[in-house]
Amino acid sequence: MLSPADQHLPFVFNSPHSGRQYTDAFLEASRLDEVSIRRSEDAYVDDLFRSVVEIGAPLLCAHFPRAYLDVNREPYELDPKMFDGRLPSYANIRSIRVAGGLGTVARVVGENQEIYKHRLPVAEALNRVEDIYKPYHSALRRLLAQTHVTFGHAVLIDCHSMPSSVKCQSSNTRPDFVLGDRYGTSCSEDLTNFAAGLLQDLGYRVSRNKPYAGGFITEHYGRPARGLHALQIEINRGLYMNEATQRPHSGFLELSKNLRAFVMELTTTTDSDFVTEAIAAE
Repeated sequence: MLSPADQHLPFVFNSPHSGRQYTDAFLEASRLDEVSIRRSEDAYVDDLFRSVVEIGAPLLCAHFPRAYLDVNREPYELDPKMFDGRLPSYANIRSIRVAGGLGTVARVVGENQEIYKHRLPVAEALNRVEDIYKPYHSALRRLLAQTHVTFGHAVLIDCHSMPSSVKCQSSNTRPDFVLGDRYGTSCSEDLTNFAAGLLQDLGYRVSRNKPYAGGFITEHYGRPARGLHALQIEINRGLYMNEATQRPHSGFLELSKNLRAFVMELTTTTDSDFVTEAIAAE
């Protein structure tokens, strides 16, 4: 976690899918090479948002890769076909995400590329939940609770990236950003509108909730009636990186500069009367 010397903003930023520490044991268990296994990683999103710390907000970021453990899922969304042994009765084995191979312990990355050479022991999945998933969410809950107590409300910005091939279902265009607020249930509509307007003013194409309305984190932590707001931001990877090589390109610096301007305006103007009142009234 990256913390400001003084948190003077009611915002918490979270980058749960940008982890890129792939252990030798994990790579050995995988059938994929070191580039292919990164297809589902939100590469460099933590770096894109690093300026929020100097602006005055904390940034929680994963170091473990999404392909190893996905904290934007329920704790036990697990596919029984992946494991040797019986999963506990409380495991959610029938979710849409499990069916797609993208449970808490993912079966695939990218375009349905299978991760593992062999089945995993059930204990391996349960240990990942105990040792990594639960501490990560404990840290996130603590940050949000402290922020809420200090400021009277808290805003979680959940930061992600998406393949450049993603299209809006309605217009068939490729958005630069997708804002997800669970169709208005996870944060103030005024906040979503304001964030969308800021990005559009910077020249970006913005879609709302389609095709990404927000995952487990947005849904779980967004409680507007209690003054807890969660907004997911998806960034088109083509804006800042070469998706084939998984390396940043020349657009990275411009996007970083624009995101800093976006965050500055979002966090300072949101403290003004008209937005604060809208947030508090939800």
